[in-house]
Order: sequence, then C-alpha cells, then structure tokens
Amino acid sequence: MTLDVAFSPLGLVPGDFAGRTVFVIDVLRATSTMCAALHHGARAVIVADDASDATRIAQRLDTSDVLLAGERQGERIPGFDLGNSPAEMDEVAVKGKTLVMATTNGTAALLATTGAREVVVAAGVNLSLAGARARAALEEGKEVLVLCAGRNHGFGLDDAYLAGRLVVEALGGSRRRRGLNDAALVAVDLVRRYGDRLERVLALSAAGRALTAIGNREDLRVAAMVDRHPVIPLYHDQRVTLADVEGRR
Repeated sequence: MTLDVAFSPLGLVPGDFAGRTVFVIDVLRATSTMCAALHHGARAVIVADDASDATRIAQRLDTSDVLLAGERQGERIPGFDLGNSPAEMDEVAVKGKTLVMATTNGTAALLATTGAREVVVAAGVNLSLAGARARAALEEGKEVLVLCAGRNHGFGLDDAYLAGRLVVEALGGSRRRRGLNDAALVAVDLVRRYGDRLERVLALSAAGRALTAIGNREDLRVAAMVDRHPVIPLYHDQRVTLADVEGRR
C-alpha cells in the first residue's frame, strides 16, 4: 500500500503522477465549488490556466450554455459570470451549463496532474464518497496520491487538514501507518489535533482569514458542510465531470 500526501504541486513533475490515483483538494475554494456546481446540475467544469485562457476557451465553445467562473486573490474576475464560491453554485445559476473556471490555486493543481491514472476532485462536501473511492483504490493495490492545492505554492492548513481527513477515511479506521509518507503522517496528526472541527480549521487558516476579510465568510460555512454535495467529480483532459453510478466517467 502506498498513500502519499503532497502539500502543494510545487516541485512535482509528471512522473510523480504516472499511474497513480490522485485526489486533488482545494477546499477554499475550487474543489468545493466544483462539487457544488456539478451537484446542482452543471454539465462540466473546464479548467483553465488563467483568466485569458478561460476567455479563449469560452469564445471557442461559442454557446450560450457556457459560463465563465473564477477568481484572483479571492475576488471574482472582472467580466466573469461567477466567482469561485460554492455558495453561488445553485441550480438557478448552473443547471445545464458548462463552466470554464480559472482560480489562483485549485485549477493549477488539477492541470499539474499530467500522467495520472485517475484524478478525483475532493473536498469536505464530498468527503465520504472521496474517502470510499480512495479506500477502494488502495484495496485494489493502486498507488494513491492526495494533492493539496496549497496557498501560493506553499503549505495551506485548510487543505492539509482535509487531506488528513481523507487519509483517515481511506484507511477505514485502521491505525496502520506503513505505506504513508511523512506528509500523510503530518496530515493525520492535524486531524488528531483538531478532530472533526472542519469549519474551525478553515477559519484559522490563512485562506479562511483572507476570505473572511473580504466578506466571504459564508463560503467557509458551506465548504465545512461535510457530505453536503455527495458526488464524485473526475478530471480528465481539462474537463471535470461526474462519475456515473458505477463510478466510471
């Protein structure tokens, strides 16, 4: 069994993802937002490198069913239809739509996963399903990597803690530590420290404090609602879509 955690994509190369099942976490807020959008009926989320790339993709698609979504430094990108807020992603806004999204950290983490066997979008809002998916991968002998988007190419408490929650779910309550890398051990220790107080951790984190400072405290509350959006979003070829009922794309 191999279950690794990486606290950010910095320093990782395509070979680090090759053949692995990868779970990407940006709890504040990209992966929480993607789960909310797909749960509420969005057809897909297309991942863009930046605002200019997102605009080019949307223009190329040339359809009224496309919405631009994203943020820079927490704020909605000027001219975009939506920001990067799970609270925005209700049925009225996104049902039947394709979102083209660019964010500060989360979309970059997804784009980094070149060569992975499978890439799963994970957050608190789909924690149990994501954990079950990770546990099944381990039971099948697959190598699993939990990739945190992090904050500005570095460590983020919010993502690291959620990675620990995912590792605990993947282990199914087992206390075994063989096969975990050092970052996974640290992530599990964060869970021991904070227990199940996800919203508390989000509020303590630098990302959470920054969002609160610009009036987005509601996003912390929504992102902390464990299993609120029970979906399995899969990322492939710059597109995030729901797995079907049997777990395939």
